[in-house]
Amino acid sequence: MLDLKIIGGMLFDGLGTEGRRADVGIKHDRIADVGDLSAAEAGATIDASGQYVCPGFIDAHSHSDTYLIIEPSAHSKIYQGITTEVVGNCGASGAPLHGEYRMPSDWGDKTYPGPWCTVAEYREQLEAAQPGPNTYLLIGHNTLRAGSMGYDDRRATPDELELMKKRLRQSLEEGGRGLSTGLVYLPGLFAPPEEVIELARILAEFDGIYTSHMRSESSRLLEAIDETVAVGREAGCRVQVSHLKATGRENWHLVDAAIERIRSARDAGMEVASDRYPYTASNTDLDVIFPSWVFDGGRDAAIAHLRSASGRSRIRETLLKERDEDYWGTITIGSTSHPDNADFKGKPLLEVARRLDLEPVDAALYLTDSDELKTGAFFFGMSEENMWKILAEPYVMFGSDASLRAPCGPLSHDHPHPRAYGSMVKFLRAALDGRTVGFSEAVRKSTSLPAGQFRMKDRGILEAGKMADVVVLEPASLNDRSDYEQPHQLSEGIQHVIVNGVPTLSKGELTGRRAGRML
Repeated sequence: MLDLKIIGGMLFDGLGTEGRRADVGIKHDRIADVGDLSAAEAGATIDASGQYVCPGFIDAHSHSDTYLIIEPSAHSKIYQGITTEVVGNCGASGAPLHGEYRMPSDWGDKTYPGPWCTVAEYREQLEAAQPGPNTYLLIGHNTLRAGSMGYDDRRATPDELELMKKRLRQSLEEGGRGLSTGLVYLPGLFAPPEEVIELARILAEFDGIYTSHMRSESSRLLEAIDETVAVGREAGCRVQVSHLKATGRENWHLVDAAIERIRSARDAGMEVASDRYPYTASNTDLDVIFPSWVFDGGRDAAIAHLRSASGRSRIRETLLKERDEDYWGTITIGSTSHPDNADFKGKPLLEVARRLDLEPVDAALYLTDSDELKTGAFFFGMSEENMWKILAEPYVMFGSDASLRAPCGPLSHDHPHPRAYGSMVKFLRAALDGRTVGFSEAVRKSTSLPAGQFRMKDRGILEAGKMADVVVLEPASLNDRSDYEQPHQLSEGIQHVIVNGVPTLSKGELTGRRAGRML
């Protein structure tokens, strides 16, 4: 007898084949059968007539590491049909926590049920919280570097590099699955390629993956791809180019060459893939626009520069030299920290500057200073044509580049990018409406493609014997509601979400039952 069967739906198996009428039977945490199950007995039945049945969607680029501990229901992800999150991206991971390392400000200002340091201890916290989605953890290079040698602009000593390698190996033994870099962030931006290669060599012992927020996504995009591919070639590991894009109108023409470089690496036999979200604005801290010397010594040093007359003047002079007048019109403010800045959330920087009676550059300096570098921003610097071109590449998978949020509770007070609530549904809606790849291919890019690239055994495909991560959606009502002004809005159209055989969303409502695992 089946525990659950899903009948009457149009099944998309995750392999890119066209949908077909088939039922799905689930027993315990696995798919027991796929086919005509009208005669099969089951403890519960979902009638999916007029709906689509898909493998659980995999968010190949998430930042929910610590948020899963304090909001395990993962509203924004579950309501998109996301059953697995790849966390620890862009060089920052929830563990291991050593030395001078300080978590990103949006993680660090939250309250957690208890402390942890190692990946094993983080895993205990995660499992105690019983999150809704599965978790696949990457180990952040910035986390390792800051924890082993601080935030100074210098090369690691031989002893410091050995300490990073020791901690990476331990983290992989305790459940980490790969290494991520964020080479535009502290302190990874100070690391030479040789350091990254030396660390990545360890991945081959664990069949681990190397993912990278590259050193440039603008004028030096091609050189950054060459560096990323070289890490995989020298270290002998799989490579994931994070959120592939060309930022800045003057760099849009580089996308074709960037795609060709990845194709060439794949043609040469390398396992190189990428991920992307379906928006033309990126989201990160506003201080990412500052020159690298500002961060030598870490956040406290950067704040000191901002608050000294000479340092602030030097930052201002550099920004005006490097950014033309039009650039400031591409920035919208996201989250803020200081209460006096709350009204600026979701507002264009130019509007903020007018309200403060400041030049745009000075408004940016004011916000980062008063918020102590905790100002988020949306950067509208990408081409929509390029976005769809990248998403159409067969090796490019879905990735939200967002941590989970919820419309209530501790994760409801900031001002996130709408991708946190809408990425997956926006991509599927575009597929249904004929604005990108076909729906079956969009499903493949969100299921079996990332499952294969990240070596998630028995996931991403609807067939007997595979893990029972299943989504039932209503195509007619599928809609992402989140936007830049009002981001905390759940997506619509996902009717049922089953994780490891447990119904987590039923008829569009959370059940309170959660069965996510650390993969």
